[in-house]
Amino acid sequence: MPYIERLLGSELLRASKAFAALLLTGPRQCGKTTLLRHVYASASYALIEDPDVISRVRSDPRAFMEALRPPVILDEIQNAPELMNYVRARIDAAPRKKGQWLLTGSQEAPLMQGVTESMAGRAAILHLLPVSTLESPKVNMIRGGYPGVIARPSAADIWFRSYVQTYLERDIRAVTAIRDLSTFRRFLAILASRVGNMLNKTDLAAPLGVSVPTITEWLNALEVTGQILLVPPYFENFGKRLVKTPKVYFVDSGLACHLLGIEHNSALQKSPFRGPLFEGFVASEIAKQQVNRGGRAEIYYFRDQQGLEVDFVVPLKSQKLALIEAKSTRTPTPSMAISLRRLAQAITGHATTSMLVHSGNEGAVAGGVLAPGVTALTLSELLETLA
Repeated sequence: MPYIERLLGSELLRASKAFAALLLTGPRQCGKTTLLRHVYASASYALIEDPDVISRVRSDPRAFMEALRPPVILDEIQNAPELMNYVRARIDAAPRKKGQWLLTGSQEAPLMQGVTESMAGRAAILHLLPVSTLESPKVNMIRGGYPGVIARPSAADIWFRSYVQTYLERDIRAVTAIRDLSTFRRFLAILASRVGNMLNKTDLAAPLGVSVPTITEWLNALEVTGQILLVPPYFENFGKRLVKTPKVYFVDSGLACHLLGIEHNSALQKSPFRGPLFEGFVASEIAKQQVNRGGRAEIYYFRDQQGLEVDFVVPLKSQKLALIEAKSTRTPTPSMAISLRRLAQAITGHATTSMLVHSGNEGAVAGGVLAPGVTALTLSELLETLA
């Protein structure tokens, strides 16, 4: 399929000029290998997932490493964490050489432990998420941003079924012990129906007949393998009593739609989940923009105990806050801006900009001003504003 130019590429090049090693993490099949092999086309390559390669690593890791000629891409290195010590030794033997070791990994938490112990100060760590709307016009709410779906949209249902099966059998079991995969599949579907809600672990546990600690463990596994985005409440109270529970979204809206049985746009338009899915799509696109600049996802929501709620609060430069409401409507109305205006008036100590992002076309609101102090924007206009 045609190569999709990824925005993180420039950050990779910048990092590899300053560090001997580079570690690229992210969910399975989001494009890590393709990106590295495109940016570093002359680097040699080893997939630490092939049984023959893993056997060689297990039997004689020193000989395996000595046969490598940097720069080299070590793909899915979490399958052989013992190689980290050998990479560190090679780096320490030639500390001035930069960009020599290019590593990828899918399970972020176990991999981070190995990097912290073995590669502190030697490796730049960057994170890749599925393709964003800024990277391809083919990304949308029902399709999501996985390259395999973008390449073959007519077979999206088959791709997602295979992805869930592979994810359950490999990534999840590498992070946590799950005895009953069928129950975990049901958990995924129930969680997809709670997108955009404040996280209620008891509500998730009850229909599955499992304990709250089990739900906590499963949520942690989904988060560290890059499948869900937990959006915490904004921590400053502005004189208000706040809720402390995060909201949950799927990183890829296409996967969420698949888990909900939504396969066509006509079904999406009629679905009661259309609004929460759009909200999650916006959250994911904001997070992608942030990590594609080499940073971390920094997105919050606001809700106080009196019921005032704004979908997203995004810190900007110079102590400024972006207040964002996401509405799936194509025709936004001034009444949709009430929460934004109320929160903006309550905030002190920060400059604010208030925006309502909708699913309509540019110019859906004359002049773009929905209400005093509130701008109506499409998703692309929102991302341009946040850039």
